[in-house]
Amino acid sequence: MQIKSTIIYREDSTFPDFLRNINDAPLSLYCAGNVNLLDMDCVAVVGARKCSEYGRQVALKIGETLAKNNIVTVSGMAEGIDASAHLGALKAGGKTIAVLGSGVDVCYPRCNKNLYDKILREGLIISEYPFGTKPRPFHFPQRNRIISAISKAVTVVEASSGSGSLITAEIAAEQGKEIMAVPGNINSTFSLGCNKLIADGASIMTVPEDILRIIGVEPKLQNEEFVEMGEDERKIFNMLREEGELSLEYLCKSLGKEPSIISGLIAVMEIKGLVSYQLGKIFIAKF
Repeated sequence: MQIKSTIIYREDSTFPDFLRNINDAPLSLYCAGNVNLLDMDCVAVVGARKCSEYGRQVALKIGETLAKNNIVTVSGMAEGIDASAHLGALKAGGKTIAVLGSGVDVCYPRCNKNLYDKILREGLIISEYPFGTKPRPFHFPQRNRIISAISKAVTVVEASSGSGSLITAEIAAEQGKEIMAVPGNINSTFSLGCNKLIADGASIMTVPEDILRIIGVEPKLQNEEFVEMGEDERKIFNMLREEGELSLEYLCKSLGKEPSIISGLIAVMEIKGLVSYQLGKIFIAKF
């Protein structure tokens, strides 16, 4: 694929102010793709390269939610959480920015070549490093300040205690950005970093819409008529719309079904984004 690129210098009027004003601002920004995305509201989604399937699915859902609300997803195109966040945004028809630790014409890691090509076509790839620059270990902590600077908030999905994502969160705090973390299993090494961030004062992400609210964006409502529901799912949904909240026990008695069946229905409805289950109560999620 032929790469059309642009170089924006710090002295140029088109150089983003939020990037110009940070400590150790880059002298120039190499861009490939839609440069106009730098003028849109952006949120960074970062996390571990080695992640759980849970973390991967959460990152996909965050990217999708941001896309549906016209927010650009920013990440580093690494394996794991980064790649999943980019993919979630693109699959939902949204936009995404990848900040590389190499030149914009160097795809790293190579296993993300399809993603790289798709971002070139539909999003934006940026770097402070000149064309042809190979990735180096010290480039990645450096690029994290750019990921944070161009974003209104930074969300950490999964991170071990020594993850580079924690460096991004630390930089974000220094830049005065909002920081969110996805809570996880206390026995999982994937969640140690996120749980520590929450203990240290980061906001907790319970649903992707939390990210929108923290940056002052009211999530767009979906129309349940466009969500496919079975007969029992529709009954549950209508009962929730009338009552506001219900218990699993109440639904079992009302529908005359075993708890295992109702729990299965609720799990499917949660995946569809229709309901949420918290503290023993079932709620309508978005409508």
